[in-house]
Amino acid sequence: MTGFFEFRFLRASFIIAVFFLINRQCFAYRFQPQLQLQQPVVLPLETREVSPDSIPRPPSKLAFRHNVSLTVSLTVGTPPQNVTMVIDTGSELSWLRCNKTARNQNQSYPTSFDPTQSQSYSPISCNSITCTAQTRDFQIPASCDSNQLCHAVLSYADASSCEGNLASDMFFTGSEQIGGLVFGCMDSMYSSNADEDSRYTGLMGMNRGSLSFVSQMEFPKFSYCISGSDFSGLLLLGDGNFSVALSLNYTPLIQISTPLPYFDRVAYTVQLQGIKVSDSLLSLPKSIFKPDHTGAGQTMVDSGTQFTFLLGPVYNALRAEFLVQTKGVLRVLDEPDFVFQEAMDLCYRVPNNQTTLPPLPSVSLIFQGAEMKVPGDRVLYRVPDQVRGSDSIHCMSFGNSDLLGVEAFVIGHHHQQNVWMEYDLQNSRIGLAYVQCDAAGQKYGIGLHSSDNRD
Repeated sequence: MTGFFEFRFLRASFIIAVFFLINRQCFAYRFQPQLQLQQPVVLPLETREVSPDSIPRPPSKLAFRHNVSLTVSLTVGTPPQNVTMVIDTGSELSWLRCNKTARNQNQSYPTSFDPTQSQSYSPISCNSITCTAQTRDFQIPASCDSNQLCHAVLSYADASSCEGNLASDMFFTGSEQIGGLVFGCMDSMYSSNADEDSRYTGLMGMNRGSLSFVSQMEFPKFSYCISGSDFSGLLLLGDGNFSVALSLNYTPLIQISTPLPYFDRVAYTVQLQGIKVSDSLLSLPKSIFKPDHTGAGQTMVDSGTQFTFLLGPVYNALRAEFLVQTKGVLRVLDEPDFVFQEAMDLCYRVPNNQTTLPPLPSVSLIFQGAEMKVPGDRVLYRVPDQVRGSDSIHCMSFGNSDLLGVEAFVIGHHHQQNVWMEYDLQNSRIGLAYVQCDAAGQKYGIGLHSSDNRD
């Protein structure tokens, strides 16, 4: 379950992936799904709240929890079975919870996939090239089971794990069908909250790894738009030519061919160059944003992480400047031991009868060629179930990676709301533009609710 519901890197290992494998030319023989897209595929994207205790934490991901995930619904198999999958641009292998999971744990999983009911389901041999060559980025190498099938094990820092066989089957996205897509059919799963986990059938890995959904499909690009005011959005697979009307600003994807201990070579890595609070540029050397000789310090864009996390010196500078610009506007929570999600230690008390936040400074992430501006009301996040007298608690939605022992910048989906995010794989770049997600939905015939315009 690499990247299950979130993108969380620990110091020791980075196995997440995104666009091209470094040695992609070695995979010219890889399996090709039986589909040539004639039109882009558009899927409704849902933002779902989940219990914080329901999220397993893989050792390759940050060790905190969040309570929102992005999901799409589609069908798999012949005849088709309904599945709900979490979208994660920080993970490679797509996987489904197969029906043996319920039998192993004596649990009821109404959203599980039953391979025995699919005429097009095909397990993958452990001697196949897919198993021997295309699983090299897995943290635990794939192996042979007693039936000589390709067996994968994914483990977690909280002792959660899942395992099962690699297989291929038909995936149906809208009016398109994808034959022979490789995924993990997980028939053994152990987690801290099986009831919450039963709401999801699996995960759609969207990174650059050889077995990710987008790599297998060879999409020239994909995009998503997340509403900033309701639980809606869209996922666009392929080129909808929407970028011309949006006037996207692009920043190149960074690639390093040399293996480095702390650099994920297949992650969606961009170059962060600076941060502004309102119009004030933080006084930091540009070198602080660049990966060092070990690969530590890369900046990754991830749909599976909720918030954004910065290396300690950068976080401290942002925290100090935000405090200066909000002095007299907000009341700081004076509780040194309170740290939201183990990494956010700048929090405020806001009266419950105050329906809207006062005008707050924006925070802009400056990249090479593009800028992501986070409006002031999204810089703060109301902490669920936390009150102090008649006050609610709001914390800055940027966290300190150092508090987690993390050697990376991670840009989460909370700060991607009301931003059209285009992953242009063909040209190795990410484009972004501010847009109302309901307008994007109307463009592609999806009835999204209106969202605020974040200019």
